[in-house]
Amino acid sequence: MKEKRKRKPQKAVNLPEENNNEEKNFVFGHHATVEALQAGRGNKLFLQEDARGEKIEQLKGLAQTQSVPVKWVPKQKLDTLSDHGVHQGILLAITPYQYLTLDELMEQAAAVEAPFLLILDSLEDPHNFGSILRTADASGVNGVVIPKHRSVGITPVVTKASTGAVEYVPIARVTNLSQTIKQLKDAGYWIFGTDMNGTAYHQWKVDGPIALIIGNEGRGMSAGLKKEVDEMLTIPMTGHVQSLNAGVAAGLLMYEVLRKRSGY
Repeated sequence: MKEKRKRKPQKAVNLPEENNNEEKNFVFGHHATVEALQAGRGNKLFLQEDARGEKIEQLKGLAQTQSVPVKWVPKQKLDTLSDHGVHQGILLAITPYQYLTLDELMEQAAAVEAPFLLILDSLEDPHNFGSILRTADASGVNGVVIPKHRSVGITPVVTKASTGAVEYVPIARVTNLSQTIKQLKDAGYWIFGTDMNGTAYHQWKVDGPIALIIGNEGRGMSAGLKKEVDEMLTIPMTGHVQSLNAGVAAGLLMYEVLRKRSGY
């Protein structure tokens, strides 16, 4: 680990065009629906007309507590609304997800002595994103940063894959990751990336405020961001396939921080 040094302010760079991917305002499946209702984000609860059981009664009770109307509909309606996802006979129309700004995320993270942030570099697979959020919640990550452009946002599939963790992990969406990294450095964060060549992750020094970049599923970290990191980390592999799924790699590294900071 390099000695700490004073960061010089950096000039802003030109921003790319806005991503026009539309995010649907509903979640489906039991766990995601429960968490969204408890967070007060429900507008209308759709239940499959023949659905019965303890979980359905729980949801009806939560909806009543939150003054959320319940509508019974055919399975085909839920299939269409969920784009044939595994909805378990449950779908909830919600208010749009409210992303934080980077300043808001940093202010929240400053409440802990040594905040740990994740930066997702143009992740595209909603299942990977949801899995990462689930692990981030379990391992004590203080926040996640995603780009607005060419990246998956909070969608129904992401919410279901996260099993509701999206309601607990603060997420900031920014226009430019390079500028974000410069701002984090100015605030005293040390930035780590992932690559085939670098420091073995078990030698990672995790003291102080840190941010870890997880690259795109196919391309890895962008060349521009690689130039911004303080240190590259690598996960040793002995098999024939010399890469890991982004969610798996992120999970190993998140738990390495938890292990070291907890003294395990």
